[in-house]
Amino acid sequence: MNPVPYAKTLAVRLLADMLRIRRLEEKCAELYGEGKIRGFLHLYIGEEACAVGALHALNPEDNLVATYREHGHALVRGVSMNAIMAEMYGKAAGCSRGRGGSMHLFDAATRFYGGNAIVAGGLPFATGLALADKLQGRAGITACFFGDGAVAEGAFHESMNLAALWHLPVLFCCENNFYGMGTALARAEAQTDLCIKAESYAMRAVKVDGMDIVAVHEATREAAGYVRSEGKPCFIEYQTYRFRAHSMFDPELYRDKAEVEKWKERGPLHNYSARLKAEGKFTEEEFLELDAAAQVEVAEAVAFAEAAEWEPVADLLRDVHTPGGAP
Repeated sequence: MNPVPYAKTLAVRLLADMLRIRRLEEKCAELYGEGKIRGFLHLYIGEEACAVGALHALNPEDNLVATYREHGHALVRGVSMNAIMAEMYGKAAGCSRGRGGSMHLFDAATRFYGGNAIVAGGLPFATGLALADKLQGRAGITACFFGDGAVAEGAFHESMNLAALWHLPVLFCCENNFYGMGTALARAEAQTDLCIKAESYAMRAVKVDGMDIVAVHEATREAAGYVRSEGKPCFIEYQTYRFRAHSMFDPELYRDKAEVEKWKERGPLHNYSARLKAEGKFTEEEFLELDAAAQVEVAEAVAFAEAAEWEPVADLLRDVHTPGGAP
């Protein structure tokens, strides 16, 4: 394997962000068991290299659209862990004022336009954002993250077709973890090579190892540069794997435990940190310091969420309207 091609600052930042996501989500799973977080909770554990590698290849002026498994994307994008955790709790200090919860994180200041609970629901939205940017002459591109299950939806094909037809600056980022909920990709789609589907729309398509953060970062940087310079869409398939169940409600009876353990051997955190250590760019002591900092950040976020206020009852009809405009 080639050496990590980054200066130490970036190389360690990538690892630190993966650690922040991992420790945040491990704590969320614990809090869910305690009843502090309710509703649906979809964990990203195992897929951290995709969000971290990709988002570090984007610019602040770029739009970002994600799925319901979006905690890591929001965190790396710059949404504070305090605001994310408060949203998980349903508190008014959350990034969506406590009204969205885990699946609907949102932050206009960082151009993070959701969390979307509908499979493939973010693709037409991202296509619309890119169209608006093109019409207004904005320089940014729109990156849209979605899973392999979305590729079977009509919205995927409609969005890909329009983006290609109208030459829209969209980077379609497919996080292929090989399972749409509890259904294996091969049991749901006749064509399992997802890049072929993108290419059928005369669109550039790239397949990358989503467990290797260097491969993700390099491929995304090149693809984003193409979208930016050519004004055309591009499709990236990150082949990755979630180590946890689809959601906290999922008994996970559809995957063989040996398969999960085999993928864990390719885990992005320990493999990347081992790689940095082997190259002499990083030490075990530095890893422990990063891990401790991540855990302190998580603890502070939990304390913030615990102390935050619930939305006042008087505000419950805020943003709710009836025909005629009366609240």
